[in-house]
Amino acid sequence: MEIWINPACSKCRGAVKLLDAEGAEYTVRRYLEDPPNEEELRTVLARLGLEPWDITRTQEAEARELGLKEWPRQPGERDRWITALAEHPRLIQRPIITADDGSAVVARTDDAVREALSRQVPPAAH
Repeated sequence: MEIWINPACSKCRGAVKLLDAEGAEYTVRRYLEDPPNEEELRTVLARLGLEPWDITRTQEAEARELGLKEWPRQPGERDRWITALAEHPRLIQRPIITADDGSAVVARTDDAVREALSRQVPPAAH
């Protein structure tokens, strides 16, 4: 399991706290310092079952500068959105947890974190 976080975000800190409380094994990706490339974003979007505009923080200053609210939200514009997220990782909704079963969730609530935890593959018995 991997969690993409911004340590300054209270939702991210809450998700990590819950993962720790549940004894989950996970890796942390500080996505502002280690931004995902376009291919990684496509993979995570497929795992989430979402479109890039669904995980875009349109209230950020960078989003306003780019005029994202006016961008069309249709399949032909998908690559444009993914490029914007790769070039401006601050626009990516957080936290995102990728689970061992190949799924992913935007873990902004405790329930979403628990959903990701429920999708974990239990460690093999010794």
